[in-house]
Amino acid sequence: MSGRGEGPLAGVRVLDLTSVLMGPYATQIFADLGADVIKVESPQGDTTRFIPPGPDASRGAMFLNVNRGKRSIVMDLKQPEGRAALLRMARNADVFIHSMRSSAIGRLGLDYAALQEANPRIIYANLYGFSRNGPYRDYPAYDDIVQAASGIVDLQARLSDGKPTYAATVIADKVAGLTGAYSVMAALYAREKTGVGQEIEVPMFETLVSFAMVEHLCGSLFVPPQGPPEYPRATSEARRPYRTADGYIGVMIYNDRHWRAFFDALGNPDWSRDPIYASMRSRTENIGSVLAKVAEVIETRTTDEWVSLFREAHIPATPIASLTDLLHDPHLVATGFWQERETPCGTLRFPGIPTSFSATPGAIGDPGPALAGESEAILSEAGFTTDEIASLVASGAVERTEVEA
Repeated sequence: MSGRGEGPLAGVRVLDLTSVLMGPYATQIFADLGADVIKVESPQGDTTRFIPPGPDASRGAMFLNVNRGKRSIVMDLKQPEGRAALLRMARNADVFIHSMRSSAIGRLGLDYAALQEANPRIIYANLYGFSRNGPYRDYPAYDDIVQAASGIVDLQARLSDGKPTYAATVIADKVAGLTGAYSVMAALYAREKTGVGQEIEVPMFETLVSFAMVEHLCGSLFVPPQGPPEYPRATSEARRPYRTADGYIGVMIYNDRHWRAFFDALGNPDWSRDPIYASMRSRTENIGSVLAKVAEVIETRTTDEWVSLFREAHIPATPIASLTDLLHDPHLVATGFWQERETPCGTLRFPGIPTSFSATPGAIGDPGPALAGESEAILSEAGFTTDEIASLVASGAVERTEVEA
């Protein structure tokens, strides 16, 4: 099962020159939604292939998941024959997406001008660390670097006794990947109306700054500023899971209705009449005191008691789940989120597609492909003859399968 041909992007062909996580996450979304994603790899292969555990040395778990539903061709694009072959493949592609620095893709002679000449309708997406229009354009960038540069690490420090920490998920890669996915889809939609392809730039740094500043621009939205760039509720030291009598709980007592329900459930104690709890403005201006008082109260009952009380009062609350808990979460089980598949790599459990489409549902494809697993088939589909394929292989511009699927 490939997943190709099932979903709202059925019929879309993507030439995917991305590696690691940002770009592959974007193109995983395309593959899940039915696109034919051709993963163009160097002879060394995508770095994530070699991150264990995995069924063999070149297919680690992360690679198998984020590259599901794709096909692999290995090409040496530094060779003129490899570059020419890729441009020929682009004639019948809808999307060309890469995650190299602008200088690197330029040296290969595969910038937008080259691809546009091969196919004027192509959607060309640049996914890289920093916009090519600024002084950081040639800086190397990984998730940790962009978290540090974007303010995320500084925000985390507000909640970690002043010690800078990274978010415990590769947030920059995935936010940029999502942004790349929706940007390409928007360009495809525009092309349907105009018939014209275009170039897209998705820099991780600018994307994550935009992401962080949704709420944190705050008073600095105004010129001159009415306050610092910081949303006080999100950075309050008191904003954390609350300790109960026997564990921890996540609670969001947020709007006026929530607070009224909370006080009613507690029997409206004297402190509930303090004016600082009266409105969103007063609670925000006194957020540290407000959350500290909630923390004090939450310690008086067990987690189960609080969950029951909050759910009866329609206040958002939940026990703290671990990643292991999620593998057996009753809601995820009931919705069929986890999908177990028998594959050449053994039985694998994939996280499902989080969105659903009533008329054109997507499908989880096969696990990440063997290196060069479909090189010959892809070239044949692009119109290369048997002799031409043999010549490319002999020159080293294209490689055949190295690892059996």
